[in-house]
Amino acid sequence: MTQTPDSPDSTATAPLLVEVVDGVAWLRLNRPEAMNSLDNALKDALVAALRQVAEDPAVRCVVLTGTGRAFCVGQDLKEHVRNLDDPSSTLATTVTDHYNPIVLALSTMNKPVVAALNGVAAGAGMSFALACDFRLAAEQAGLNTSFAGIALSCDSGASWSLPRLVGPARAKELLMMPRTVSAQEALALGLVTKVVPADELEGAVTELARTLADGPTLAYGSIRRAVAYSASADLADALANEAELMALTGASSDHRAAVDAFLAKEKPTYTGS
Repeated sequence: MTQTPDSPDSTATAPLLVEVVDGVAWLRLNRPEAMNSLDNALKDALVAALRQVAEDPAVRCVVLTGTGRAFCVGQDLKEHVRNLDDPSSTLATTVTDHYNPIVLALSTMNKPVVAALNGVAAGAGMSFALACDFRLAAEQAGLNTSFAGIALSCDSGASWSLPRLVGPARAKELLMMPRTVSAQEALALGLVTKVVPADELEGAVTELARTLADGPTLAYGSIRRAVAYSASADLADALANEAELMALTGASSDHRAAVDAFLAKEKPTYTGS
């Protein structure tokens, strides 16, 4: 699936650019003049695109990134201010209509997801990144929860993902006393997977995404589900869930291909089935 512009200028103005290359779907937030802040057009496009790539069997890995100097700075506050006087348009409605579906799609699709942090990720933008499996960051990137800075609680799964990455005490510190965490500090805290020079980010993300797309994506998706399930389950239930997922992957073509390739001392070819 490649998003084809209707006119030469439509790519430049589309709020989200979507391209599938060799099984990797690249979703690029495309409001660089607004640091990829989230207005309704971008949120609608992102919800639709994530649902589409999640169900597309040709997509075996998803990459979320931004254009320009930012990854995503969260809610477009100019639009939000305009909406404050509209009783039918509130933060609560955009959380339920946009942010929650986006994070659920990023977190639960049955394939791996990579965030390529080309710049600052703040507010919901940081939350989106935390919902991904891997976060590769350019050296100049930074993360900032931002919510309390404008007297808001947190959304987009920050209260769920952040404590699981850094622990409850550090999560509350970062949420209640927001500041921009540098890429190197984020790496030390476990918030990002790897930090690279800006001019190497695209190549590093492409290499990782290619490796994931060529891998046993059914197994990757099952691992995602197992880890998420265990976060709120007791040991017995987690073990039972693991058994179900092991039965699923154990009966897969990918598992048979891997075993046959191992015995033949060859490299397996996976189909995601």
